[in-house]
Amino acid sequence: MKIEKMEFGGWANCLRIANEHAEMIVTLDVGPRIISYQHLPGGKNVLKTNAEELGKSGEDHFVGRGGHRLWLSPENERTYLPDNVPVHSELLADGVRLESIVGGIKKELTITLAAETSAVTLAHRATNLGAEPVTLATWGITVMEPGGLEIIPRPPLGEHPRDLLPNRMLVLWPYTDTSDDRWRWGREFITLRQTAHTPPTKLGLRHRMGWVGYLMRSALFIKTVAFEEGATYPDFGCNFETFSNAQMLEMETLSPLRTLAPGESVGHTEGWRLFGSLPEPDSLKEPALAEWLAPFLAKIGLP
Repeated sequence: MKIEKMEFGGWANCLRIANEHAEMIVTLDVGPRIISYQHLPGGKNVLKTNAEELGKSGEDHFVGRGGHRLWLSPENERTYLPDNVPVHSELLADGVRLESIVGGIKKELTITLAAETSAVTLAHRATNLGAEPVTLATWGITVMEPGGLEIIPRPPLGEHPRDLLPNRMLVLWPYTDTSDDRWRWGREFITLRQTAHTPPTKLGLRHRMGWVGYLMRSALFIKTVAFEEGATYPDFGCNFETFSNAQMLEMETLSPLRTLAPGESVGHTEGWRLFGSLPEPDSLKEPALAEWLAPFLAKIGLP
């Protein structure tokens, strides 16, 4: 494990966190933000970044920049308060803890990298520092490079009349066109292809399957997320959402939605895993895709 300070993307104060399998770069000049994640040796950054927004800080408005960020849900004025000033950082043996205060909310992002694999753990936390209660959820947004295929597993198909209660929920945004051919609504997977020159689209899920994948450039990125039974989640009950437009695709995880008294916190944890230098699947049809994915899921303890 190596943690070292470096310049990246025009920012003078960044941290490189790396082992033999993966490298992350975190900027300390704005955020909390992860700006790069790549497989080693020889991999490329799988996170989309906006070149014209890198290396800058101090803006009086929210700036996307790309990478991974800690946002606050539901989406409103608080969400878009700028995070364009330096963060407080605390080095850990296997990563870093980042903190910033925006609009009376302390945001904390704890980032750790496993010693022997590419596994990353991200703990998101928001604390109410104000004098009045606030209702919010933490929202982890990972912006992926264009051109990939997002793979969202579906619950097992049931049968009637044995299975009488619903076991899946889809939430659609007003601009989501379900006839859009970027989407494929399969039996085992929902897939979303990121392509250029296409309008925005978004989907939310009450997601109990534990993982979502993104396949690109002979690399497979897997994000894991838990679902807390009995909790209230934002956006009609979503713990996972995805958004895509002509430039990128976002994979988004959410905590339960809670009303925080002064001093109280809410948060959630997600996991990352990156596999590189892969032969692409022979087919994207569901049986072949499921067979291709199986060994990677087994390596991270998923069925």
